[in-house]
Amino acid sequence: MELLLKDIVQAIGGKLIGDERIVIKGVNSLDDAGTEDISFFTNPRYKKSLAATKAVAVVLSGKNNIYKGAQVIVPRAELAYAKVAELFARPLPEFCGISGQATIRENSRIGKNTSIYPSVYVGEKAEIGENVTLFPGVFIGNRVKIGDRTIIYPNVTILQDCLIGSDVIIHSGTVIGSDGFGFVRDGPTSVKIPQIGIVQIDDQVEIGANNCIDRASLGITWIKSGVKTDNLVQIAHNVLIGEDTILVSQTGVAGSVRIGREVIIGGQVGIVDHLEIGDRAMIGSQSGVIKNIPAGDVVSGTPTMPHRLWLKISGLITRLPHFHERLRDFEKRIESLEKQFKKG
Repeated sequence: MELLLKDIVQAIGGKLIGDERIVIKGVNSLDDAGTEDISFFTNPRYKKSLAATKAVAVVLSGKNNIYKGAQVIVPRAELAYAKVAELFARPLPEFCGISGQATIRENSRIGKNTSIYPSVYVGEKAEIGENVTLFPGVFIGNRVKIGDRTIIYPNVTILQDCLIGSDVIIHSGTVIGSDGFGFVRDGPTSVKIPQIGIVQIDDQVEIGANNCIDRASLGITWIKSGVKTDNLVQIAHNVLIGEDTILVSQTGVAGSVRIGREVIIGGQVGIVDHLEIGDRAMIGSQSGVIKNIPAGDVVSGTPTMPHRLWLKISGLITRLPHFHERLRDFEKRIESLEKQFKKG
């Protein structure tokens, strides 16, 4: 693929310093870019890479005298990178129409221009929107509804009655609508509580690979519009996640948690059941959340505490052996002084 630099500048809304007629054939990192690539400078720590790069053009947040090639000045280089990468991204492969090796129940409804690969199963009374892509191994249960332009990658399972919006992306291996973990003890045995609710995923959500999103025991597990989850995320029954929230890899959310909008949850966070996380809160990686978090708070640690306090505490942890030795020394000195005082 080839694009003139002026067309890229127009697409990202930047200001060009240099020749607008330069032909760009790819996008790459500063270290790996060739003489026909465009690259990005997003962090001062990469100054050496900026000085040494072979890229013919670089996108940055302000003019930089280190680099002598064409410069595209934008308010946010990271956002510009996303837009440029989309220009050069290879189109999604599509199967033309519906494969004869797919199993489509007769009473299901399939929208126009849908791409259904071999080994897909679509259950009874399921409804698939227009321009949807279902890759091999996808299982769509009975009465599932999927909106327009949604992409479902290989080996995804969407079980009965779940609702998936438009412009949703679901990556490989994810299971949506598995039973929530609901049991009641009867003496030494565990009696299963039927999970008869659903999962609802709204528009423009992206679900990472190997997520597990449990159906509600009653009602819905609800993932609202714009939510993004990383790989290996567990969302339990009756959880509600607000608009544009981000959950990073290996996070686990227990049942009936309510998470606000625009929340950022770092990797390997655990959240116990029936809590509320306020809008625009931020939770640091490897945190254990055992109490409600107010809107806008930034917390870290196990149990969670204000992030700045956690930084101070974590900085002291490696010094605890030293403090312990000093404490023992002080105790011995005090004990010695007490003995001298008694003798005197």
